[in-house]
Amino acid sequence: MYTPMIRDMISDDKPRERLVKVGAKAVSTAELLAIILRVGGRGESVLRLAERLLAHFGSLAGLSRASINELQTVKGIGPAKAVEIKAALELGRRLVATSPEERPSINSPADAANLLMSDMMLLEQEHLRVILLDVRNKLIRVAPVYVGTLNSSHMRVGELFRAAIKENAASVIIIHNHPSGDPTPSSEDIKVTRQLIDAGDLLNISVLDHVIIGHRRFVSLKERNLAF
Repeated sequence: MYTPMIRDMISDDKPRERLVKVGAKAVSTAELLAIILRVGGRGESVLRLAERLLAHFGSLAGLSRASINELQTVKGIGPAKAVEIKAALELGRRLVATSPEERPSINSPADAANLLMSDMMLLEQEHLRVILLDVRNKLIRVAPVYVGTLNSSHMRVGELFRAAIKENAASVIIIHNHPSGDPTPSSEDIKVTRQLIDAGDLLNISVLDHVIIGHRRFVSLKERNLAF
């Protein structure tokens, strides 16, 4: 598959230029990783390499857990790139450890989607995760809940709220991906969302939204007045 090289992109589409134009918080995880990697491989843009790297390890957290040797098993990642990735992720980890007030706020569906878009848009199975928030909508953490086709008869509501109760979360945002790349909600997605909202009400944990990730696109069920 042909992917445009960074040099072939119009200026506003290049990760570095986009960061300057819209700010670091508005660019995707893949774009930030592409800035760290700087260059891609033969016939592959650095942005596509970043997306593939995130998909290989499943998430930014999975990438963070990978060793330097494990990073180098991905085509296009040599010793220098592997070390640069580990150094950047370690700086981020130390910042969070020393400055918990720096946790991001999730105030819109776009904030939620940008947090996980790069991690989830290329996954080959459906994954459901829950974004745990405190009373100020500050991120506590993202908890993985479920892998497989979203189905109300298989979904264990208790599993989704277990992490929220443990972390004393005030509210949650449900997020899952559609491997087809089309984030259009299904009737089952809407049904599951209604069940989760009702369960959250009983537990006094607000379900703020259900965001569905596609390929570079997302849909907020709350924005579309589906189940909410």
